[in-house]
Amino acid sequence: MPAIDLLVHGGDIVTVNASGTVVADGAVAVRDGEVVAVGPAAWLRERFVAAEEIDARGCLVLPGFVNAHTHLGMTLLRGTADDVTLQEFLERIVPREAALLTPETVAAGTRAAIAESVRGGVTTALDMFWYQEAAARAAGEAGWRLLTGPTFMDVPEPPDRRPYAERHAWAGAWLAARTPAPGTRPVVFAHSAYTLAPDQLAAVSALARAHDALLHLHAAENAAEVAQVRERHGMRPVELLDALGVLGPDTLLAHAVDLTDAEIAALARTGTAVAHCPASNLKLGCGIARVPDLLAAGVTVGLGTDGAVSSNTLDVLGAVRLAALVHKAGGDPTAVGAEQAVRMATIEGARALGLGDQLGSLEPGKRADLVVLDLARPHLAPRHDPYATLAYAASAADVRDTVVDGRVLMRDRVLLTLDEPQVLRALEAAVSGAALPEPAVR
Repeated sequence: MPAIDLLVHGGDIVTVNASGTVVADGAVAVRDGEVVAVGPAAWLRERFVAAEEIDARGCLVLPGFVNAHTHLGMTLLRGTADDVTLQEFLERIVPREAALLTPETVAAGTRAAIAESVRGGVTTALDMFWYQEAAARAAGEAGWRLLTGPTFMDVPEPPDRRPYAERHAWAGAWLAARTPAPGTRPVVFAHSAYTLAPDQLAAVSALARAHDALLHLHAAENAAEVAQVRERHGMRPVELLDALGVLGPDTLLAHAVDLTDAEIAALARTGTAVAHCPASNLKLGCGIARVPDLLAAGVTVGLGTDGAVSSNTLDVLGAVRLAALVHKAGGDPTAVGAEQAVRMATIEGARALGLGDQLGSLEPGKRADLVVLDLARPHLAPRHDPYATLAYAASAADVRDTVVDGRVLMRDRVLLTLDEPQVLRALEAAVSGAALPEPAVR
């Protein structure tokens, strides 16, 4: 019989394929970091000899969650900017980042974020943050899938001390020197239309396209941002991005809360995707994104947590629940259903990154990123619909095992590639004694 590296067997396999197939008492066979077969457990056990097995009886097995927008290093500042508006949040956080961030502190914050994410079944994240080299190393050492790259934000004292004028040459060299691993791609981050001028946005977009990179930026996060951009440039953020030619199938907008019908149509026309961050949007009082309208227009929508300062958690499964609930507030309980919300955290998130052919579902030929979720809990019984269980009842604490690229990163709730006590000690050491600037008195 053919040899494989890993066989996950006995659970109900929620494939999240195009048909939404669920295989009862199923199995997933993995070789060289890739799914080679999905089907009934008895059948796969007859076909393959596995070097390692995970017994998933009494569990759901599903694709790993994709965090389509986050700032992992912000774990360093969790709890320092609560109960404020977006603009007040930025006033607090930007100077504090400049005072605190170094490659070492970003590495410490990123490792803590990875530990939290693995515990919650998150196997992929799109991370916009400073010192991306340090974050990439931390993720590589942990065996975790991270998409990162150069960030452009024209502020007087950027945390990495690199002036904007030098950033393009440095970013081009970074992108040219890297060969994307399977399940990843190059990424360029343009912070927003309120921290970059139109000519800068166009130049960063051109850089991304020259390297076949995903371009990721914040846009239309709240009404105040829209008003600020319109006052400066005579157009709303998405209107401006469209006029500059920045929108397109390799562009992903974070938040996109304050949109007009015409802007939704522009996103659909250009193939631009959106990362919906319901927890952050609610906590900052930004509003509720028009996700049902985006979906109806054919816009790809993934889910993100934003950073651990604006949402205080990197729990993508929690974002699934919010996405399935908050849009029903308008009176339509079908606005975003349970299966749709789960898909937004898996296959739709992968598509938003331009990686839907490699990630986001359990199908042969895709990367072996998967989660085993333990159902032996009172709040998960009885079980009638796995999508409803995931969206409305399950929590991150129910994740038992997490696998990335066929490598088991957590087994029986024990992290295998990170020393969790050391990770937490390093995080505390990174922030202890830090002299963080106080927000300006209004």
